[in-house]
Amino acid sequence: MSQNKTFLTTLGFLLVVIGFLAIFLNFVGVDFAFLYWLRQFGGISAFMIKIGMVILGFILVYFGQVDLDREEI
Repeated sequence: MSQNKTFLTTLGFLLVVIGFLAIFLNFVGVDFAFLYWLRQFGGISAFMIKIGMVILGFILVYFGQVDLDREEI
């Protein structure tokens, strides 16, 4: 169980960092090579996908850190 939590936290953190860096680099006029395919969707759609990466990353970090078995309903 701890290994899954570590994986979720790491994956979420990577998504947040890559998403923020992709948004920042887009304002400067540069793109990551592995995210260049997002340009074919258009500017707004690519930006929304990057925002979605950041939000999904925060959600994964949250679920990686919270122990749902011990939470009260």
